[in-house]
Amino acid sequence: MLAIRMHKQPSPAFVAAASMLALMLAGAGSATAQTAHPYPDRAAIEQYRLASQAEEVALARSAAPPAISANAQVLVLGAQGYETAVNGTNGFVCIVERSWGAGFKDPVFWNPHIRGPICFNPASVRSVLPTYLQRTRWVLAGDSLAQMTEKTKAAIAAGEIRPPEAGAMCYMMSKDGYLDDVGRHWHPHLMFFVPHDAGGKAAWGANLHGSPVLGGDSDIDPAEVYFVVVANWSDGTPGPMMGM
Repeated sequence: MLAIRMHKQPSPAFVAAASMLALMLAGAGSATAQTAHPYPDRAAIEQYRLASQAEEVALARSAAPPAISANAQVLVLGAQGYETAVNGTNGFVCIVERSWGAGFKDPVFWNPHIRGPICFNPASVRSVLPTYLQRTRWVLAGDSLAQMTEKTKAAIAAGEIRPPEAGAMCYMMSKDGYLDDVGRHWHPHLMFFVPHDAGGKAAWGANLHGSPVLGGDSDIDPAEVYFVVVANWSDGTPGPMMGM
């Protein structure tokens, strides 16, 4: 799903997995080819929490270079949703996403191990992050997958979930995240959110041999998400080579 081995020419399975990663931020994505479903239902909510607020703040900030994250607002998971732990000054918001940021059909939707440090830029704070924050409130209120799916469809129809703003993107450059049971943190990368009618994969050259751009699929969310692997983790140390 999120942390997989990348080959020079992505296979269809890899492209599908890339789309799963894209959903972690926008509420988009599709089912993987896995037949097993290791997390069929939600775990006890405490299994999704970190040991302390300080640990969650530090992990959230690790999503982006310190020049960005040091001045960002930081949200942490509270009893009914995300709460502000640190006020920011630059318009960015850093959080640690949980597994329910994945697609509704994704087998890892209830994986209690997932910890995805992400820093959203101001455009995505306004137009992408609210979808995930609302879904979190539904999860903590005990809503089922079916209920959340229907609520999402209704919110889209009502214009409450809208296409992302121009320039919406985020940083996922933490080497301390846990994005998958296989490879944990995968590669440092940036993610870009665009409306469905913005030209599609062809406009981005996504998923082509030699292209660093991946993604572009979604399910019911009015956004497509593309991500680009970068060379270094947020602390400046080298990330794994492509193909590793």
